[in-house]
Amino acid sequence: MQIFEGLSAKLQETIKKIRSSGRVTEKDIKEMMREIKIALIEADVNFLIVKDFIKKVSERASGSEILESLTPGQQIVKIVNEELTELLGSTQSRLTFSSSPPTIYMLAGLQGSGKTTTCGKLAALLRKQGKKPVMVACDVYRPAAVKQLEVVGAQLDIPVFKIDGSTQPVMIAKKAVEHAVSHMFDVVLLDTAGRLHIDEELMKELSEIKKAVKPQEILLVVDSMTGQDAVNTAGGFNEKLGIDGVILTKLDGDTRGGAAISVKSATGKPIKFAATGEKLSDLEPFYPDRMAGRILGMGDVLGLIEKAQEAFDEKKAAEMEARIRKSAITLDDYLEQMQQIKKMGSISELVGMIPGMNAKQLDGVNFDQKKMDRMEAIIKSMTLKERIDPSILNAGRRRRIASGSGTTVQDVNSLLKSFEGMKNMMKSFNNMGKRGRKGFPGLGRNGGDFKWQ
Repeated sequence: MQIFEGLSAKLQETIKKIRSSGRVTEKDIKEMMREIKIALIEADVNFLIVKDFIKKVSERASGSEILESLTPGQQIVKIVNEELTELLGSTQSRLTFSSSPPTIYMLAGLQGSGKTTTCGKLAALLRKQGKKPVMVACDVYRPAAVKQLEVVGAQLDIPVFKIDGSTQPVMIAKKAVEHAVSHMFDVVLLDTAGRLHIDEELMKELSEIKKAVKPQEILLVVDSMTGQDAVNTAGGFNEKLGIDGVILTKLDGDTRGGAAISVKSATGKPIKFAATGEKLSDLEPFYPDRMAGRILGMGDVLGLIEKAQEAFDEKKAAEMEARIRKSAITLDDYLEQMQQIKKMGSISELVGMIPGMNAKQLDGVNFDQKKMDRMEAIIKSMTLKERIDPSILNAGRRRRIASGSGTTVQDVNSLLKSFEGMKNMMKSFNNMGKRGRKGFPGLGRNGGDFKWQ
């Protein structure tokens, strides 16, 4: 995630030095702690939280069983990972559901934190889990707030409850719950009003809504790009309203990330979700251990697998494998693979989930989203026959495709060259697999699964 790039790079550099050390002294640990302390403070993590974190890690790392072990550097890295996980919340905190539907979730937060969009994202996520949600327009003050929620609802095909002309959020919330009961909705999401800052009037209104409908959970939506202000906001809402969890928005923003690390310690309330992009599907459950791993360069293999499972259709993947084995892959297959990779998210985010890598390592490497869009347009401008058999693409056909896709002949040639390169690579892997089954030197004999020996 872009928000942690600066912090992640600094911590990984510090950890790399200590991990490679065969022998570690107390002086080495002090130096490492100093560097980690500076990195966290520069990332806008609360000073008191940093102080407590450094104290815990130092105490655990300075024990004789660590310093005298065969792998002291790795042991210390393990301690840093465990304490960072604890700081972020220890274990994943899931939403709770009411024993008798509907379950009511009240979304609160300051104006501009992203409540309305987050309301839609959460509704979409719950629907994927088999729930039947309705979103409720309780923000009667901000111009076009109701319309914005309706637009989000229309994009997701999720209903929005509103009362035209009403200026009474408490009454809207109560009527919405009655509507949910009578129409068999099992989840009610209240999109409440915000202010530019916490004030008594806002808290009074939210407290009255809470008293009237007794929400299962109050979820505070916090803009992670506001740094320490986000932590102060979370503390204020928790003190005056009582919250059950936090949703961090704009984690894809170019900021220092201190809010994400500080908010759990500052409020005692768990981070339940993180919004990682602008799309209405960009909301993920927050896993403290996975996030710690990504910050420290240990990756998030489970997260990567889950993204792949969501993006790739198993049946289509099996069909694709069969075509690869027969060397029968087409440009339609190539297009489908590109589209499925795009579904998984940005390349920099995916790289951050691979152990030992971070987005900074992509400096100078050009993953051009526009280039992928051009490739898609080129393939879609071809006839079915041309996609199946690109060898028929003479100069005239290539000019026609370039004109139809708004690209150049050079772009078309570049795509075809990439496609041929991929086909040749697939053919090589396929041939290696066949040889492996016959006892090819250096390859195993487990069917098509070959391993370097």
